[in-house]
Amino acid sequence: MRETTEAIVGAVTGPLAAPSSLLLGRYDDGRLQYTGRTTTLAQAASSTVAGLLAPAWRGHSWTGWSFSAGWGSRETLDVTLVEPELVMEVGVDVARDASGRWRHPARLHRPRPDLSPADAPLWTSPPH
Repeated sequence: MRETTEAIVGAVTGPLAAPSSLLLGRYDDGRLQYTGRTTTLAQAASSTVAGLLAPAWRGHSWTGWSFSAGWGSRETLDVTLVEPELVMEVGVDVARDASGRWRHPARLHRPRPDLSPADAPLWTSPPH
């Protein structure tokens, strides 16, 4: 089962000028929490998104983090942090892992430059 929702771009894989995938997050008490990443972007989507991204300033919530390349993988992704300003509409599987992150990659629907990060849903931690 899938739903459509919004999330904030916090980092990309691949070059900033042509991102391969987007790492997404939502805010919790002023800190951007990682929620998951998108599937590989089509070339047109990559070009569109690239023009809306800016390199991260100091103090990014994800500074020093490493991100797994996949479920059960020890390989880490090479990511570039971006300013968490761009909201994306994505399709996600309702399945979550134990941390509350999307279990499967999100499908990019469209950028939402009409929304600010404050308009995106807040992070909700999983029930215990």
